[in-house]
Amino acid sequence: MTFKAEYIWIDGTEPTAKLRSKTKIMDGAPSGDVADLPIWGFDGSSTNQAEGHASDRVLKPVFTCPDPIRGGADVLVLCEVFNIDMTPHESNTRAALRPVAEQFAGQTPIFGIEQEYTFFDGHRPLGFPEGGFPAAQGGYYCGVGADEIFGRQIVEKHLDNCLAAGLGISGINAEVMPGQWEFQVGPLSPLEVSDQLWVARWLLYRTAEDFNVSATLDPKPVKGDWNGAGAHTNFSTQAMREGYDAIITACESLGEGSKPMDHVKNYGAGIDDRLTGLHETAPWNEYSYGVSDRGASVRIPWQVEQDRKGYIEDRRPNANVDPYVVTRLIVDTCCTALEKADQV
Repeated sequence: MTFKAEYIWIDGTEPTAKLRSKTKIMDGAPSGDVADLPIWGFDGSSTNQAEGHASDRVLKPVFTCPDPIRGGADVLVLCEVFNIDMTPHESNTRAALRPVAEQFAGQTPIFGIEQEYTFFDGHRPLGFPEGGFPAAQGGYYCGVGADEIFGRQIVEKHLDNCLAAGLGISGINAEVMPGQWEFQVGPLSPLEVSDQLWVARWLLYRTAEDFNVSATLDPKPVKGDWNGAGAHTNFSTQAMREGYDAIITACESLGEGSKPMDHVKNYGAGIDDRLTGLHETAPWNEYSYGVSDRGASVRIPWQVEQDRKGYIEDRRPNANVDPYVVTRLIVDTCCTALEKADQV
């Protein structure tokens, strides 16, 4: 018996990395344990991860799940990229998250990430008429009907694929611009939510491919009076889920000193095009937080203030953000502050 293992990795393209994958034919049956999957190699000179004179790079499996595209016993295998001496490649942002997640595991940080994206039919967003624009945004968000919703068949198939893969998808909805959608991953731990978001992105691209449609994480796919695309990042620790003081501590920590700029510059390329202060965003170079405020950098949901416990939503990350980076930054900043507050 043989099965197909689709090895997936994040490449070295800048400023926004791309997903790559290739198929390995394996003997036997998959065990479901990522430790049983072998390392593999690839040509890093073709993925912006090596020079041609020394191009070998290593794929080390870190997450596996059923392959809903091929079905049967076939699997998807997410990998970290290593150099041939088994040191993490400089493009391997997961390697930087691992020690931070381990350091603060006692605070049980969890994330829910809202992944917005836009379908394109050729050079125009799906639903945009040729040579023009549709009606102004407003009626498309969570809408219904062929005059306002475009791409639902792809979205439903992507959702089914993610669920069949066992990913922690918690919802979908149509977004503010025609052809723009969102899916949510989590609540999960930092490494889990990041791994599963990358696999869900791969499944999005692969599913749309069968419909001859492309999906983009461009944070401002259409210039002008149209919403951009973000990856709103919901976060909590055990202390935040138990008390409101920890909520405020987390919000304040994200605004201290150089932290706002340290975060924003790593929240996805083109962030200044999206975070303008308009279209439900705060200006990229100003930090703020508030209750039920979608114009703030960080929102405290109204029920969190009412319940005096819960989570916060960092609204700044772009749709094209690297989840390994955003979870590492938020955990490091907020958990360090909460640890200090607990010692006072």
